[in-house]
Amino acid sequence: MSLNNDPAFWSAAKKHVTRYGPSFETVIIERAEGSHVYDADGRAILDFTSGQMSAVLGHTHPDIVATVDRQMKSVAHLFSGMLSRPVVDLATRLAALAPGLDRVQLLTTGAESNEAAIRMAKLVTGGHEVVAFAQSWHGMTGAAASATYSAGRRGYGPATAGSFVIPAPNSYRPRFTHADGSNDWQAELDDAFDLIDRQSTGGLAAFIAEPILSSGGILELPLGYLAALKRKCEERGMLLILDEAQTGVGRTGHMFAFQRDGVTPDILTLSKTLGAGLPLAAVMTTEAIEQKAFEKGFLFYTTHVSDPLPAAVGVTVLDVVERDGLVEQAVKQGQRLKDGLLALQQRFECVGDVRGRGLLLGLEVVADRQTKSPGFELGARVMEEAMNRGLSMNIVKLPGMGGVFRIAPPLTVSDDEIDRGLAIMSDAIEAASATR
Repeated sequence: MSLNNDPAFWSAAKKHVTRYGPSFETVIIERAEGSHVYDADGRAILDFTSGQMSAVLGHTHPDIVATVDRQMKSVAHLFSGMLSRPVVDLATRLAALAPGLDRVQLLTTGAESNEAAIRMAKLVTGGHEVVAFAQSWHGMTGAAASATYSAGRRGYGPATAGSFVIPAPNSYRPRFTHADGSNDWQAELDDAFDLIDRQSTGGLAAFIAEPILSSGGILELPLGYLAALKRKCEERGMLLILDEAQTGVGRTGHMFAFQRDGVTPDILTLSKTLGAGLPLAAVMTTEAIEQKAFEKGFLFYTTHVSDPLPAAVGVTVLDVVERDGLVEQAVKQGQRLKDGLLALQQRFECVGDVRGRGLLLGLEVVADRQTKSPGFELGARVMEEAMNRGLSMNIVKLPGMGGVFRIAPPLTVSDDEIDRGLAIMSDAIEAASATR
């Protein structure tokens, strides 16, 4: 009998663990290393979502383990008004990587960093209205949840006052098109802000966006879009907040995804990838914005702000990314993975689209390639077949879209691991399609 079927474990889980989202996997994970997690039977499962899109160095990276061990023996947590060397070191390193964003606050989660960014933007601008994309995910707390539109809206009462939304550009399913049928994102953006202007009471504070909307189905902002969005913000006295929880720290083939576009946000939030699996987040902004916020009494004081342990881990993450050339590795391995996904698209009619950048890629499953009708059920079967064969992938389902696999292996993933993952995907799609 499989050790994953431990009756006592599942009985305790059913009795005591709150269900907070989709159903739990039916395996017990005992350990993890590199690009794999291992279940109770010792079976290796390729992790193509890097944990929760976070473990950019893979699981239990030896440098991270050594840093945690060393820092735990020194100091892990302090009174929030105290500073330590790891905190100042990490802030200094981040500022050097994003010129112009010289002030850094270290927190724990992506939602928390977005809360701080939105709070700062409201204080500095004097406005209260925040605009986000209809396919966004910025967290499950307060203002972050109010700016999250891909899920979790119903049943929780009113959102924060002044929460506005516009559609994200989608080149596979364009709402506005040029004569040749391609996505006219500029017309879409102009139309969207015309509606925002009509709704605003004059209190526009910020626009918050991901450069690639992950939970939104791996929707990449086209080249030129960020610059146009920044202009829209500047015209209205708004701050542009970029949430690079998943795109930051090398994953897209740049240290930060916004660098491809040559557009620096007013506020940048980092999380997930910065801690490589440990709870660490950052809010970065300009000297001028931070000074104005300080003068107005900016307050975002938490139990774990500026904690030394996660800060030390963040320094190590940046060290390893630079030492091992992992930004360049994301480009190289991302191309290998994308080529393999495009080959699957050529082979299987149910693969409607392949998109993304670096090692953050999406594969959209459709029931019919011509009509682009959603293929939720087929996608769910593909995910189950892949897991049975030793590959963990995550699929998101959104209205008006097919099931989209979010594929984000660690930046340390090997050629053999990519090839094995692609082979399992192929077998899983073939098996799932055969049961239709």
